[in-house]
Amino acid sequence: MLKRVLVANRGEIAARILRACREMNIETVAVFSEADRDSFFTSLATRSICIGPAAAKDSYLNQNAILSAALYTHCDSIHPGYGFLSENAEFAERVAQAGITFIGPSAHAIATMGDKSTAIKLMRTSGVPVVPGSNGLVATAEEAKAIAEEIGYPVLLKATSGGGGRGIRKISSPEEMEQAFVSSQAEALACFGQNGVYLEKLLLKPRHVEVQILADSHGSYVHLGTRDCSIQRNHQKLLEEAPAVFLSNEEQDRLAADALKAARAVDYTNAGTVEFIVDEDNSHYFIEMNTRIQVEHPVTEKITGINIIREQIRIASGYPLSFSQDEVVFRGHAIECRINAEDPMNGFKPCPGAIELLHLPSGFGVRVDTAIHPQYEVTPYYDSMIAKIIVSGRNRHEAIYRMRRALEETFISGIKTTIPLHYMLLMYSPDFISNQIDVSFLDSKLSDLLQPLDEGIEL
Repeated sequence: MLKRVLVANRGEIAARILRACREMNIETVAVFSEADRDSFFTSLATRSICIGPAAAKDSYLNQNAILSAALYTHCDSIHPGYGFLSENAEFAERVAQAGITFIGPSAHAIATMGDKSTAIKLMRTSGVPVVPGSNGLVATAEEAKAIAEEIGYPVLLKATSGGGGRGIRKISSPEEMEQAFVSSQAEALACFGQNGVYLEKLLLKPRHVEVQILADSHGSYVHLGTRDCSIQRNHQKLLEEAPAVFLSNEEQDRLAADALKAARAVDYTNAGTVEFIVDEDNSHYFIEMNTRIQVEHPVTEKITGINIIREQIRIASGYPLSFSQDEVVFRGHAIECRINAEDPMNGFKPCPGAIELLHLPSGFGVRVDTAIHPQYEVTPYYDSMIAKIIVSGRNRHEAIYRMRRALEETFISGIKTTIPLHYMLLMYSPDFISNQIDVSFLDSKLSDLLQPLDEGIEL
């Protein structure tokens, strides 16, 4: 078993990994920026070390600083968490070259699945269904127009690297292609360092469903079921559920089988998530694979009882999975709300500042993943997510009622958060409650959900 893990991340995911290591009797090293010097997560580690100034490029994205910290503290492994360097193939390769274990997939798998046009080509040859579109990168707007004419409008241009909705452009007619192509390439270059884009058919009213997989170095591949991530704002997930109950058991089984097929195609090891879009006929199509732990992994842990971080560490240590597919049992339903330091009433403007008073929910079926506390300073340097509230119930309706109660118990003063939006969604949206949603649902209903709050109604 690994002896000392450096956690190359911050906030709630750093705390999540550090706690798992403590339960496994593994020593830990937390790295932090100057802005996070007094953050709670650093106190959970055996040792902590500063790796640079507040800006992420000088700290959490500074490969040299992180590798130096790992070598200086004699760590035998690095867990990247999510975001930052977690899907950076160069970093994974440098970690391996330094004789340190990267707790994640191989650099080859990260590079292959991280380039979406390459991944889609691989899926086509492996028999995994993909959305109709270009066979690789599109070089010019004219080429994109020709493909769009063949498959039919509307279409999407997408950056081949990165994620988070960056570089995506919806195009409804040939007249829109030129400008959309230029702006998509420019955003891709600015965000990911390369301007490659590809094109695919835009499916109307799809849902976003993903499958959690685990694979060890002994040839075992298992799935931990589906997650419905259709509640998004501007391509950013805000609420996730497990399982995707709008699909039948047979349809979920087919999704899981294709997810495992995708993982085997790239000789995958460790934890990963295969993402699909599902159309109105419940047919599914591969869109990408996230080669890391996901923000929403707790809903899967809730319905399976499996500690995914623990399994990641075991796999990286060379151990086989601690369970077989037949031993995975799904119980009930789970929902996660991402609590962001943003003001929904002001265009989701980030709201850095000090948390004055704080009360987090608890009780039966409630879990909170966070690293905040009273007087915690939310800085403007990093992602605005400050907590995740996760609940479980015997079924989806019970989980919704429990989440309502959990949100009612949550009190954060000093900054604005997305809690009011979550509450309005779960309390006053009959379409959400009856599970009649798609990826455009929240964007289309946002003004209706926020209107009572805009009129001064307090929760």
